[in-house]
Amino acid sequence: MSFIADKQTLDDLQLLGKYDSSSIFSLFNRVRTKGGLQLLDQMFLRPMTDVEAINARSAVFRYFRDHAAEFPFQNETITAMVAYLEENREQSPVFSLIRMAKNKTLAGLTRDETYGREQEGLHACLLILRECRQLLRRVEQDGLHKGTPWAAWAEKAGQVLRHPQAAAFLDMPAEDELQLSQAARLRYLLAGAWKEQLLALIQATYELDVYIAVGAVAREKDFSFAVAYPRSANFLKATDVRHPRLDKGVPNSFGFSKDGNVLFLTGANMAGKSTLMKASGILLYLAHMGFPVAARELEFSVMDGIYSSVNVPDDLNKGYSHFYAEVLRVKKVAEEVSEGKRLFIIFDELFKGTNVKDAYDATLSVTAAFAGFTECFFIISTHIFEVGEALREIPSVRFVFLPTVMEGHVPRYTYRLQEGITTDRQGMIIIENEGILDML
Repeated sequence: MSFIADKQTLDDLQLLGKYDSSSIFSLFNRVRTKGGLQLLDQMFLRPMTDVEAINARSAVFRYFRDHAAEFPFQNETITAMVAYLEENREQSPVFSLIRMAKNKTLAGLTRDETYGREQEGLHACLLILRECRQLLRRVEQDGLHKGTPWAAWAEKAGQVLRHPQAAAFLDMPAEDELQLSQAARLRYLLAGAWKEQLLALIQATYELDVYIAVGAVAREKDFSFAVAYPRSANFLKATDVRHPRLDKGVPNSFGFSKDGNVLFLTGANMAGKSTLMKASGILLYLAHMGFPVAARELEFSVMDGIYSSVNVPDDLNKGYSHFYAEVLRVKKVAEEVSEGKRLFIIFDELFKGTNVKDAYDATLSVTAAFAGFTECFFIISTHIFEVGEALREIPSVRFVFLPTVMEGHVPRYTYRLQEGITTDRQGMIIIENEGILDML
């Protein structure tokens, strides 16, 4: 079963976007190869729901966070090697010799470039294999080829590098030109006998690229690693969570369980509600990827997906108002929850597109109804603190707020969660401080 996160959620949390410098993807994108970039993209698009797979990937990233490593390969050379392997296939040494002899003859008679490109491709493959041999020797000397995440790469590298005919080519001076018979033999080995093993080695090298890159981010940002539990555990415990894009973000802790599945969040404008909610969604999404998280500690039971409603747009083409778009969003979540899916839900300022009376009634009714789905976790924020008072009879709703401290006529925000409901409303104070009324 795949983890659910629709476009609205991905956009709300700014999770994807390799060309968006503010995205979470870009935060981790320090890979050096095109294949590594594609693999990183796949990981972001496909969070996992298998406990063992999540914890296994997390353990690999943790290892490379704790054991710094440099990725030793150049993207251009690996790309050239992959292109050569994908463009060529050879069935026998004899056919290889005939093909190479023909291409060399054409190069001399008509200046055909095929033979030259062949030589370039072979040299690129040799360069990568020489670098693999150097890396494998270091890994084995340090004893990392057994019992560490290096083992999978080392095994695939050894399958090629320990072939009886490999040493003759790898020990050649790098600047030497391959003779026709050598080039033909090497072509057969690369594009025939070793081809599948080489492609597996390249894939393992792409994985190594991602592991080293993500591990470096975790080390630099002081990220930790979550521990996943089966769905039946039905809990989430997060300590000192912050938004991963804020190096000096204020940490907050929160949790969910069957007996406390709704976090009802109040606070004034600019108090930090949206940032906290986005941080919690990003936290859970990255945790299901097995990636580092911006928290001191996170333990969670695996869920089926996440839905958010932070920046719900209207739709002029369909004639949807902002309020109706909000209603459709809540309806979508209600449908998913009613099907028995375990979901993490973020509602930021429910029904802000309508009048206060309707917003009060709708927020109260929807929150009370969602609280009954105890295998789902909800964070619901609102400015209408009166709703909270009406929800106090529901035992699974926990009330928290982000306070505002007034220093004279200037509000200061602590960004630290407190238990309870706040009645803070500083909208008019901010308007007055900006001198808008004086202008008018």
